[in-house]
Amino acid sequence: MFSKYKKPGGDKPSGTPALKSIDGGAAPVETASIDNAVKRKPSQSAKSSAQAGPVDKERKRKERLSEIKLELHKRLLENLNLGALETAAEADLRAEIVAISGEALEEMGVVLNREERATLNQDLYDEVTGLGPLEPLLKDDSVNDILVNGPQQVFVERAGKLELTDTTFKDERHLLRIIDKIVSAVGRRVDESNPYVDARLKDGSRFNAMVPPIAVDGSLVSIRKFKKEKLAIDDLVRFGAFTEEMAAYLQAAVACRLNVIVSGGTGSGKTTTLNALSSFIDNSERILTIEDTAELQLQQTHVGRMESRPANVEGKGAVSQRDCLKNALRMRPDRIIVGETRGEEVIDMLQAMNTGHDGSMTTIHANSARDGVSRLENMIAMAGIEMPIKAVRSQIASAVNLIVQASRLQDGSRRMTSITEVTGMEGDVISMQEVFRYQRVGLTPDNKIIGHFTATGIRSAYSERFRMWGYDLPSNIFEPFAAE
Repeated sequence: MFSKYKKPGGDKPSGTPALKSIDGGAAPVETASIDNAVKRKPSQSAKSSAQAGPVDKERKRKERLSEIKLELHKRLLENLNLGALETAAEADLRAEIVAISGEALEEMGVVLNREERATLNQDLYDEVTGLGPLEPLLKDDSVNDILVNGPQQVFVERAGKLELTDTTFKDERHLLRIIDKIVSAVGRRVDESNPYVDARLKDGSRFNAMVPPIAVDGSLVSIRKFKKEKLAIDDLVRFGAFTEEMAAYLQAAVACRLNVIVSGGTGSGKTTTLNALSSFIDNSERILTIEDTAELQLQQTHVGRMESRPANVEGKGAVSQRDCLKNALRMRPDRIIVGETRGEEVIDMLQAMNTGHDGSMTTIHANSARDGVSRLENMIAMAGIEMPIKAVRSQIASAVNLIVQASRLQDGSRRMTSITEVTGMEGDVISMQEVFRYQRVGLTPDNKIIGHFTATGIRSAYSERFRMWGYDLPSNIFEPFAAE
């Protein structure tokens, strides 16, 4: 039995003792249900347990199921030839798991109903081929982020709101095994000497983990799920992220090769906005993308993607975003898109924007357009470049044309709260003008934001450039919108 995927010589000797039942005793001849795995003579403890509340009973049932699953998982690892599973068909592997688990349950003297058995077999399949308890959450399209705070707490974000799930790991070792499975697949490691790691799942989702002793109460894991369907500008307009007038303006700005910075906080939709804006780039242009973790989903024909790399165990072999950016400048790009600028690569990004790579784009962490400019100044200072502050600001003013501010509001909704143009220098200060903004009005009783998008009434400083490139925007899109 199980010959197709069974390990060579995997049969247990006849003298091997039978697996123990859930309570640790020998498996009885008679089978038992999950709530009564071993038949015994009724005792005082049995009577008291029968009187336990439904919550306590459900907890004990889950604990028993968890122990059964752990035992069956060990049996699968003992019996399955894991090397042969890489080429195995899903149907064959599922059938093999069902057969092995069925035999093991008989030996353990445990009877499960059909629903429990199906759930158990699916969990075992996820443990063998996937990421165990995390697999159902990864397959759930309504989940945007998965956040693990130790083995007993798994949170997810749905529609901008965090909620606690009933997903748990058996213990810290179980969680560490799943983490190791992820990082080893991409050639990285995580342990006490290297307690944190960034990685990317097979589907492109961004993965970060921190393990003890740095993580005090158990390993911390965060997964930013990769969107399989790229949101286009029309989708974002439909979702209320911005208006059609703002979309028309952004189309003109990107097509006319203005340098754009998308600013915002964590989870505010910067990468989604950058993806949407990139859809306005002409197919004839050569685009090079540089990221720490590849997330951008550009649909153009001529795209070269680069990803930075951390140092190896010996502290060698690191390739930074700045290294990628310097090399990209030698690869004849029309546009350079940096997934996120956060360090010394900022000076090379600004130089690229100033030296013939018009239309380049990047994202930064900042709370407003003015804060974004200050962040750029700080990053240049942190890069160790000695320049007068006026020279730094002059460099920024000539390189950056447009700052798009993305925000996640308190009700979880994401909005493009500001579109600001950088118009030059006035003395030692970078001059800016806001063209569109999101105007908040109030809150509904269920804490939903009430507000509307509006133009500020200031005509774009790049209107003439738009017209010369064939985008003669009507003047009324710059007039303040009436609230609906």
